[in-house]
Amino acid sequence: MTVYLVRRLIGTIPVILLISLLVFGLIKLAPGDPARLLLPENATDTDVAEARARWGLDQPFHVQYLHFLTNALRGDMGRSFRFSQPVTDLIQARLPATVELATLAILIACTIAIPLGVLAGVRPNSWIDNLGTTVGLFGISMPSFWFGIMLILIFAGMLHVLPSSGRSTYGVAGGTMTGFYIFDSLAQGNPAAAWDAISHMLLPALALGISLAGILMRITRSAILAVTREDFVTVARAKGLKNTSIIWRHVLRNALIPVITVVGLELGQLLSGSIITETVFAWPGIGSLLINGVSSRDYPLVTGLVLGYTFAFVMINLAIDAIYAVVDPRIRY
Repeated sequence: MTVYLVRRLIGTIPVILLISLLVFGLIKLAPGDPARLLLPENATDTDVAEARARWGLDQPFHVQYLHFLTNALRGDMGRSFRFSQPVTDLIQARLPATVELATLAILIACTIAIPLGVLAGVRPNSWIDNLGTTVGLFGISMPSFWFGIMLILIFAGMLHVLPSSGRSTYGVAGGTMTGFYIFDSLAQGNPAAAWDAISHMLLPALALGISLAGILMRITRSAILAVTREDFVTVARAKGLKNTSIIWRHVLRNALIPVITVVGLELGQLLSGSIITETVFAWPGIGSLLINGVSSRDYPLVTGLVLGYTFAFVMINLAIDAIYAVVDPRIRY
């Protein structure tokens, strides 16, 4: 298994290098000059030239890319033009918020989709199958940002039971150690702050999780239907095993490969694609940080964020490969 994982890890290196080159090149082709966008309107041509020289924008493309790549290998993504801070510090400050949101969204999606998908697959064309199909179509067809706005209108605007934006109530959260508000609040013995963090997270997590649950439910149903037709299921029933044991211990485990694949891919998408949802809920994650970077042509910030997304996808795919080998030992060979 170790050789299998090492081989997969080595194969990700060319992917990261190619994406870094593409991102660095495409962002340079985007219209707009960062120096003119970030400097005051009364800045002279001399001021603009000095800013470009200070940021290294006056150098040839290959020199800029090699300089960026050399620093990135040391863990230095450069310094943000707009915020005048190291890009790695900005990402570290915003990343816990996005990871918390994505984790809760995945938990909500799995809690809804997997049991419903299993029951729908075991009992096709029944009322539970029709209910699962309805939930799946609703989740797939509904834009998450629209659903988020509806959640704000209902739970924040009409019922006043959940906050509509932000990550915590001012003055409730204590000091942060890791940046994960729920963990830090529980570690400090402050359950009120932990619940405050969860209440702020519920609406955006629901908006993201319901959309994911639709896809995950359909995949789970299809996988269960395919596995229940296998010969080993017929043999297990002929031996007299209980139906619940067959479904949850044998059928589900053999149907987990496509389910794990979708969960891993959607987790990567949640880390990188929750930009609109974070904007709707004013969630201080890396999605809103990327919007700021793109609008100001902040090359180091945008490049660092996209490479961070790429690295997250690569690590998630590597973790999926490891889980594959655990769930199905045949994959190790």
